Amino acid sequence: MKFQKNILKVLTATSLLIGASSCKLDDFGDINKNPNSILVPVTSSLLTNALLDFGTPSSTGSLNGALYCQYFAETQYTETSLYATPQIAWDGIYAGGLYDLQNIINSNTNAATATYAALNGSNNNQIALARILKAYRLLTMTDLWGDMPASEALLEIVKPKYDTQQEVYNLIFKELKESIAQFDAGAIPKGDIVHNGNLTRWRKFANTLRMIMALRISKVDPTTGKTQFLDALASTGGVIDANEDNTALTYPGGAYKNPWFSLYDGRKDYAVSDVFTNIMITNQDARINAMAQPNSKGEIVSFPYGLTRDDAITYANGHADYSFIFEQSLRQATSTNQILTASHAYLARAEAAQLGWTTENAANMYSKGIEMSWKQWGVFDQAKFNTFISSDNVSLATSALTKIQLQRYVAFYPNGHMGWSEWRRTGVPALVATSKATNASKAIPRRYVYGANEATLNGTNFNAAVGRLSGGNTQDAKIWWDK
Repeated sequence: MKFQKNILKVLTATSLLIGASSCKLDDFGDINKNPNSILVPVTSSLLTNALLDFGTPSSTGSLNGALYCQYFAETQYTETSLYATPQIAWDGIYAGGLYDLQNIINSNTNAATATYAALNGSNNNQIALARILKAYRLLTMTDLWGDMPASEALLEIVKPKYDTQQEVYNLIFKELKESIAQFDAGAIPKGDIVHNGNLTRWRKFANTLRMIMALRISKVDPTTGKTQFLDALASTGGVIDANEDNTALTYPGGAYKNPWFSLYDGRKDYAVSDVFTNIMITNQDARINAMAQPNSKGEIVSFPYGLTRDDAITYANGHADYSFIFEQSLRQATSTNQILTASHAYLARAEAAQLGWTTENAANMYSKGIEMSWKQWGVFDQAKFNTFISSDNVSLATSALTKIQLQRYVAFYPNGHMGWSEWRRTGVPALVATSKATNASKAIPRRYVYGANEATLNGTNFNAAVGRLSGGNTQDAKIWWDK
């Protein structure tokens, strides 16, 4: 299987181009060369490695975000649901996937290595794809922490400045737009385990991501938001408009199991929350039977959100059939993780139309977005859908913007980064902090607190960023677009 072969390259030390000369005792220079040393990285392996945790529940912000926006409930270790204040470091992200992506860019732009890099796809195509993926990772990070190193990150600058979140957003917008234009007709990138080198689908991903970002700044900078949205919608390649073009990662099983499968492999720490379940059941939304695991009677048994550890254990013991995340067939070792979809694109277009940014029909975009989501989850039935879309709780006849924003929140499930970001931006749904919260403010967190090492390792820039936060480096401080 291509996926497995690509992953094996990542783990193989010999998957790098090295010099062919052997050591000679009469040549001092050669004695000091290690014939097994890594001189030029294989960029296809770096790409595969960077994509391995693309959109997984353990990747940046997903699990914590899903708890903060109350998609999930913790069933025994409930600290995150009670809003304990962890200082979450970003070091591993910079040193991991982002570093791999920057190495792809460096290898393809450096004259000394570009020829070798081109063995894995045209230089331009590899650079463009790496820039898109790098932009996606930077977006998840800035939406979690706010101001952060971006323009000077990964450039061997020991103490990079913290760009403001507005600057980071502008940088990402620029990267996504320029990347689309950089793709050429040369060889496709090798190591692409998501779209197998289909550059049209990567164009759709980049343009759709720009639309998501544009709406995220709709309150703080609607002028830029509208401009970026319209430009993305009209951009070369278009946006995701069919589930066949969704950006998704399918796992092969074996040593590389779907992370949702692994989450329940011997453990059961997470369940679908009563808050999310109540929204779905109240609206008679068929997706809940795929988003959560029904019990033997076909019922969804939600888990109360925000319990203390003792209360959670008591509830779990009394409700052993509580609903896991996903029905079982969707969390197999070889299951697919959806990352950015047609549903996300259509619902973004619905909100933009409702805001007056476009001349598209908001109701049509809204209906199409929900239809795509029902089909993605495998629950689509035309008669049931017709009843659902025309019901009082769903129809746009009243409270149109709020209903569109609620369906965007639902469609992003289980992606906690996206769901939490949408809730912070819109206040939809009207979530209430748990009464058992342990943080001083008793409020749902609005951001991640910077990692503990930042004050020591990059003090001046760290202090400048903290000084821009109202209330300082706390999880209650709002980031730039959170208005």
